This record gives sequence, structure tokens and C-alpha cells, in this order.
Amino acid sequence: MVPAKDFKRRMVVEIDGAPHMIEQIQVQTPSARGAATLYKIKARNLKTKARVEKSYRGTDGLNESSFERRPVQYLYRDADEFHFMDAADFSQFSFTAEDLRDLVSFMTENMEGVQALVVDDEVIAIELPDTVELPIVESAPGVRGNSATGRTKPATLSTGHILQVPEHLDQGVIVRVDTRTGEYLGRAN
Repeated sequence: MVPAKDFKRRMVVEIDGAPHMIEQIQVQTPSARGAATLYKIKARNLKTKARVEKSYRGTDGLNESSFERRPVQYLYRDADEFHFMDAADFSQFSFTAEDLRDLVSFMTENMEGVQALVVDDEVIAIELPDTVELPIVESAPGVRGNSATGRTKPATLSTGHILQVPEHLDQGVIVRVDTRTGEYLGRAN
């Protein structure tokens, strides 16, 4: 049993007997003494894809869903679907772009470190590594001498994802991105 105070994004928990992946957590701290902190979560049912919103007190808890993580490789995208291959048995499966809408902006063909969440021998979700390295393909020109100002500018990555990067970074620079938040973490080495 995982208490609500330990909930994390992308955690898979049982809600009403079905596996759900937590997509968003909002913490509401009470202003009154003795009142409990509330944890409002938005989660997606991994089988039906339906979204639910629930609130829990810090001491309430949910069971982690029983599932298996298997290494997979993202192969390619066609007009409607993303195609993957199981690294163990080489079986292939696919997901629609709608199913993966929160992950699409971080995925590149032949990507390593991707995992499939499997329940009862059925692949129900894809999990990306927490960080990925992607090149900047479009941004305003960098300004020399502005590396210490802390100002940022929008940059478009090779996958189409737009994020804020330090003002001195130019096109072609490879950056590390947090796939959970979509934020810039630093330059890749």
C-alpha cells in the first residue's frame, strides 16, 4: 500500500480494481489547524484509457498495480500508429498517437531504454526513460556573453517539442530533457 503523500507521476496504482497511471498530482495544504493535506490526482485507466480524478488524504493509500516491465524498442511511426518491438521475444505491437500523446514529443526512432507495462500478457502502456537527449533544430541565434544572465528563449527540438533553454544555446546543440515535465535539464556531453 502506497500512502498518498508518496504518490509520484507515472506511478501505476489500482483504482477500483483496474491499473491506473498517475498523470498529475496537486497538493492542497489546508489553512486550518488539524485539517488534512489533500492529494488530488488525475490518473488514466491503462486498459480503457478513461481519465479519473480522485482526492486522498496523506494517510490514505492505494495498492501498486501488479504489472511487469519489459524492455522494448521504438521502431517507427506510420500515419496512425507508433510501432514497437519486444526486446525479449521480438514480437511487435503498436499504439495510436492518441494513446501516446504525452510521450510523442520525446520519442525518436530506434530509441533505447523504453519499457512496456504488461498486465496479463497484454501491453497496456509505454514508459520512456526519465531523461532523453535531443538536438535543437530551431531557435533564435545565441547571443555571445549572455551565458551568465539566466535568461531563456524558446527552442524547438527534433521531435517538435518546444521548451525554454538558456539564451546562449544555438541550433545543433544536443540537450537533456526531463520526459516527465518536458523541461530542459542541461547540455548533453
